[in-house]
Amino acid sequence: MTANLRTAMVLAAGHGTRLRPLTDRMPKPMMPVNGKPLIDHTLDRLAAFGIEHAVVNTHHLAEQVERHLAGRRAPQIAISREETILDTGGGIANALPQLGDDAFLAVNAKIVWLDGRIPALQRLAACWDDSRMDGLLLVHPTVMARAYDGPGDFFLDPEGHVRRRRHWEVAPFVYTGIQILHPRLFADAPDTGSRRAFSMNELYDRAIEAGRLFGLRHDGEWFQVSTAAHVEIIEAALAALGFAAA
Repeated sequence: MTANLRTAMVLAAGHGTRLRPLTDRMPKPMMPVNGKPLIDHTLDRLAAFGIEHAVVNTHHLAEQVERHLAGRRAPQIAISREETILDTGGGIANALPQLGDDAFLAVNAKIVWLDGRIPALQRLAACWDDSRMDGLLLVHPTVMARAYDGPGDFFLDPEGHVRRRRHWEVAPFVYTGIQILHPRLFADAPDTGSRRAFSMNELYDRAIEAGRLFGLRHDGEWFQVSTAAHVEIIEAALAALGFAAA
C-alpha cells in the first residue's frame, strides 16, 4: 500500500547548541551548506516529491526562519512557532491540527541527503502500509554515515520491524531524521493538551512494543549537521561527488 503524501512537518526549532557561536546570530536551519540554507535542502526535496503543504516549527531566532520562508510557494508553508521549545514529539503534536488526519512526512531541518536509484521519499511512500504501521523511519547504515561518529540507533528484523539499540550495543542503523508518521501514533501522547515538551522516542518505544514501528534502509548518501566541522566534511563530500555549490 503506497502512502499518498501531500503534507509534511519540518522540524526547525532547535537551538543548534553544538554550532555555537555560529548559531548565536543565525538559527541552525539557516546555516548554509554548499551555498544553500539547510532548510532549503529539505524543502526543495519535499517540493520535488510533490509535497504541497509543509508545517515548519520555529523557536530559536524564529523571525529569521519565518522571514526567509515568507516568499516560498512550493511547498506552501505554515508556521508553528513554539514560545517554549517542545522537542521533537511535542513539536509535532503541537502542529497536528495543521497536518490533517492522514499519514504525513516529518523531516529534520539539519540534514542533507542524496538519493540512490529511486528517490528516498518515493521509496518510503511505496513501503508504507497503513494497516501495519504507525511510523516508518528511514535509516542509514551506521558504518557508512559520514559526519557521524555515534553508536547507531536501531536494528531491523527481516520484516523491517525496529528494535532500539541497548546501551552496550553498536547498532547497524542510524535514524536519518526522515520518517512517515500517522496521527494515531500521537493518541494519548504525554500531556499533549498542555503542550509539554517530549521526545519522539517516547512514542517510538510505544510503537515498537506494539510492533508498529518499521524502518527502511537508505540506499544513497546521508549527512547530518551538528558542528562546523560537519559542514566542512559535507561540502568536501558533495564536491567529490560532483555537486557544485548553489
